[in-house]
Parts: sequence; C-alpha cells; structure tokens
Amino acid sequence: MTIFSIIFAILLFAIIIILHELGHFVAAKLSGVQVNEFALFMGPAIFKKQIGETLYSIRCIPFGGYCAMEGEDEDTDNPRSFQKAAWWKRLIILVSGSFMNLITGFLLFALVFSFAKSFENTKIDFVEEGCTVVREDGLQLGDQIIKIDGYRIYTSTDALLLFSFDTPTHDIVVKRDGEKIVFDDYLMEKHPFLNEKTGEYEDRYGFNFGADPASIGRLLPSTWAQTCSTIQNVRISLNMLLTGKAGLKDMAGPVLIVSMMSTTATAAPKFIDAVVSMLYFGGFIAVNLAVMNMLPIPAIDGGRSVGLLLTTAIEKITKKKLNPKYEGYVHAVGLVLLFVLMIVILFKDVFQLIKG
Repeated sequence: MTIFSIIFAILLFAIIIILHELGHFVAAKLSGVQVNEFALFMGPAIFKKQIGETLYSIRCIPFGGYCAMEGEDEDTDNPRSFQKAAWWKRLIILVSGSFMNLITGFLLFALVFSFAKSFENTKIDFVEEGCTVVREDGLQLGDQIIKIDGYRIYTSTDALLLFSFDTPTHDIVVKRDGEKIVFDDYLMEKHPFLNEKTGEYEDRYGFNFGADPASIGRLLPSTWAQTCSTIQNVRISLNMLLTGKAGLKDMAGPVLIVSMMSTTATAAPKFIDAVVSMLYFGGFIAVNLAVMNMLPIPAIDGGRSVGLLLTTAIEKITKKKLNPKYEGYVHAVGLVLLFVLMIVILFKDVFQLIKG
C-alpha cells in the first residue's frame, strides 16, 4: 500500500460521510431548523469552530458523523427546533443524508463508467464447446437473463454472484425474442475448461456474457443498473447476516475499507486505473451507506424515520402530543449499542490487518 493510496482512500471515505451529513444540514437549513453542530466522525472533538449558530467539529473516531439539530430528541420552546417543524419536513431532513449518498454513488459510478470502452450486458454471448448449461432444451445463445431465484439481474456480476451460491440449481427467468421464459430448478454445472492464457484447466460454466460498445446513450442506463445492483447486493448481504450465512468476521469498518481500497489501487497497473478503481470502490461505499442508514434501527436515519411516522400517526389518532424524550431514550440506547459495535469492528479490523 502506498501513502498516496491510503490518503486518497481516507479522503474519499471522509468526503462520502461529509456529503451524507451535508444532506441533513442543507435540508434542515432549508426547512428553517436550527443546526447546533455539524460533526465529522464520532467521539471527542479534535477540532471545533463556531460559525453563527452552528458549531463545526472533527472528532477522533473515524466512523460516522452527525448533524445535531435543536430539539431533535427533546421538547423545547425554540420555534426553530426540529420538533416544531412539520412532520413531512422532518422526514425530508432524515432521509436527505441517504439520498445524498445515493446521488454520490450514482455520480461516482458514472465517472468510472465514462472511462469504459464497453458496458457488459446480461445476454449469453459466447458458449464454449462442452458447455452443458447452454443447450437446446434450456438456456440458449442470445438469452438475456433477467431474474435468478427471485432477484433481478442488473449486471452480469449479479448473475455470477447468485450462481456462485451453494445450491446447484436455480430458478431462472430469461427474455428470448421479446418473451419471458421460466426455468425452474435449472442445473448449473461447472466443467474443466482450458485457460488459454495459463495453459491450465479450470472449472467454469463455459459461457460468457456480452458487452455493448460505450456510448453516451448507454452511460446513464449502465450507471443506474450498477447502482440498483449495489442496492440489491446490500439486501443479499443482510439476508446472509440474518440467516447466519455471514457473521461479524465478514463485516468491514472504516479501517479495513480504507485498507482494501488502498490494496486495490496498489494492484492497478497504471495510475489512472488505480484512481478509477478507488472511485468505483467509493461509489460502492456511498450506495451501501445510503441503504444501511435507512434500515429501521434506532439511532440511525431509518430508525428515526420510522419513529417519526409512528409518532405522527399516534398523535393524529389520540390528538395528544407525545413527549419526544421517550423516543430520544430509545435512540440513545441504540446509539450506545451502535458505538459499541463500531469499537468492536474497529478492533477487529486492526487485528485483521496486523494478522495479515
């Protein structure tokens, strides 16, 4: 890993976090809500500066950040407090951070794809002799794979990922001559094929996906497909965590992410390839952050959004104002647990890097 790649990765990661908090900040300001502090990272402050009504700070634990608004978790007489704003304004403020990350990820993917000479598609374009996956009574040359095991296929990587799971059979939906064809429990068998570059045999399915020539007209659809693919991969990862197929050891924090970005950049043959690889990694992180922050977990944006909607519904039905401090207690407990998780992941990342 080079010093440049590490610094670039840290800056890119920090920018993604700043833009997330900036989304909350801008939405709050436009809604007339008072912002007391705009912080990058968590923990004790290592830099603070008061500008107008807002304190700007950088904190010592390189994970997360926050935009602290007046009356966010408590009742106050300040007419510009978060609680005094209309419920729909508060909802916009809460989701704006994730929305900003989603836009950031999309733009980073678009920037990366602007260097591409072609865009891969999901059509079967080439079949090797001896392939049993593509056959007369099943998948055929020219088929566009659009769904596997209930998951949409946005990129060829999606298909390869889902095919790599333990089960040898899959439910596959393809588009052929404008019509959808369904194959239930379709057997995906790998066979030894010769790798002409290495001269050795390797197990693979024996077919390749095609690619479209790069053009302005294909740039935005390919960028959107990559963004949707990344969102779906988060869903798949969460499902693996919930079902026990993945655990804490498979999770990565900021330290390991920066290390992975730096290693990827160092392995690139050219400087421009290193930059493009890290920008792609940045887009992946930004979209992941957008989705993860909208999960219905206390203390993060998704949990606060759900709490807001439930509180608003209860107040509409009962005609009584609920004390926001009770919801604040729930988020405070969630914040403590989240902080503990951050520390655990941080130490795991450091230990993993030292272990090498």
